[in-house]
Amino acid sequence: MSIKRARVAEQIRMILSELLLREVSDPRLQGVTVTEVKLDAELMYADIYVNALGDEDRQDEVMEGLARAGGFLRREVGKRVRLRQ
Repeated sequence: MSIKRARVAEQIRMILSELLLREVSDPRLQGVTVTEVKLDAELMYADIYVNALGDEDRQDEVMEGLARAGGFLRREVGKRVRLRQ
């Protein structure tokens, strides 16, 4: 992974962690942490890996909460990360 891609991935991880901790009010997303961000070569697409504290039974509700908050999270990351695309 290039230095720039690693730096941008870390920046996105920090932004998402902060958003999930402070700004998302969905109770399904309490205790969710961002563990890793993988970017493609063009820095256009990211795979986000999360870990939810608690039972394994929470997986479905956490994924529903993330899908529901996806637009907000995408918009906020787009505002805070300065890239051309």
